[in-house]
Amino acid sequence: MSESTTQLSYKTPLPPLAPAVYIVGAGPGDPDLLTVKAQKILMQADVILFADSLVPQQILELCRPNAEIIRTANKTLEDILPLMVERVRSHKSVVRLQSGDPSLYSAIHEQMQALAEANVEFEIIPGISAFQAAAAKLKVELTIPGLVQTIILSRISGRTHVPEREELSSLAAHQASLCLYLSARHIEDAQNQLLQHYPPETPVAICFRLGWPDEKIVVVSLDKMAIVTQEENLIRTTLYVISPALGKAEARSRLYHPEHNHLFRPRS
Repeated sequence: MSESTTQLSYKTPLPPLAPAVYIVGAGPGDPDLLTVKAQKILMQADVILFADSLVPQQILELCRPNAEIIRTANKTLEDILPLMVERVRSHKSVVRLQSGDPSLYSAIHEQMQALAEANVEFEIIPGISAFQAAAAKLKVELTIPGLVQTIILSRISGRTHVPEREELSSLAAHQASLCLYLSARHIEDAQNQLLQHYPPETPVAICFRLGWPDEKIVVVSLDKMAIVTQEENLIRTTLYVISPALGKAEARSRLYHPEHNHLFRPRS
């Protein structure tokens, strides 16, 4: 077990997993950010299919020594689905290990549809998303009273097109905390669209491979976002957090203010 991976121990044996597909969010990279449930399932599963280009090898240290490990970076859904279905029908538990959280840019919609059509049971175990890991690393709250109360998770159009109503230029009009995924290859276009509404001095956190050993985080002004990305040669696995919350802000929420009363702290 590596220093970066902490395996839980249990006084009583864990109940066996039912034959099914478990779609597990591995988080952005740090194995210690796996949920407890994800660790339990990885420790028991018979078969692990993992996106080896996006999920760290260290996470596999949590798996049983005799678990079947299948790498999927070079496979299509047409390759992966029959493997999952066959293993479950052979009464095995199967983990589909996804990077980040399965609800965001994980291409699981078509996997779930195909599994349902094949009458294969599946369960989804959420994971930490990159925008949450970024906020933690930056030591910021992305919703600050009086400054910003909305977080937008989006991407710019590339090989996967964004609906016209969700174009970056229209989302930028809200000047919310905007977390931009999968956009490093089109960063000049993204910067130009953002500058239509955000001031050029708006802080931007450029977050490369969050949670990995070669993680890099740089905070720059919006008007320098593209040039820094190009200088650092970032073309993938990069998240951008564009937010006034990254700057200095004097603010206080009402929740713990002495003048704020509520059900558990009535006015005296």
